[in-house]
Amino acid sequence: MSDIGGPIDDGGITVEGDPIDLFTAWMAQAEKTEPNEANAMAVATADAAGRPNIRMVLLKSHDQRGFVFYTNTESAKGRELAANPHAALNFHWKTVRRQVRVRGPVVPVGEAEADAYFASRAKDSQIGAWASAQSRAMEGRWVFEKEIAKYAVKYALARVPRPPHWSGYRVQPLEIEFWRDRPFRLHDRLVYRRDSLDKPWRTERLYP
Repeated sequence: MSDIGGPIDDGGITVEGDPIDLFTAWMAQAEKTEPNEANAMAVATADAAGRPNIRMVLLKSHDQRGFVFYTNTESAKGRELAANPHAALNFHWKTVRRQVRVRGPVVPVGEAEADAYFASRAKDSQIGAWASAQSRAMEGRWVFEKEIAKYAVKYALARVPRPPHWSGYRVQPLEIEFWRDRPFRLHDRLVYRRDSLDKPWRTERLYP
């Protein structure tokens, strides 16, 4: 185990002073090679009984504070995060044969941040956020289309406000693991860990 110092290259994944810098570099490379949505990630949550759940969403921003995605807060993941505010993320970029895994507590983004992102979405997506009772049973597709039509008329000539049940979550990392494919399944794994959000990162190499 080693404390973070300057950049090190021991022939494996290069250690950066901060894992967010390394993630940013990997994401930039994936954006050049992935045919579809390099920012796609699996988000794993667990309900109050500890039963796990997982789904694919899109990463919308990341910085030193964490990794942000948006959703209907009354959806399955929203209800699970309310009961158990921790999550795990997984990015898998097949074109560059790399993965990144993240674990940590989850907090809602601020109102202003959620408003700004919602305002940047296409109007049809904004209307969809009002029309969809995400994760709940639907009598038929026609019911959903009726709701879409209702809100399309309501906001035809007006700005679409952010629904009160739609916002973002920030996964605050306590652990970030970088994985790189190597021949004969002798993969390279580098994990950053810290004991709390205000503590320094430390690194470990893991057996594949």
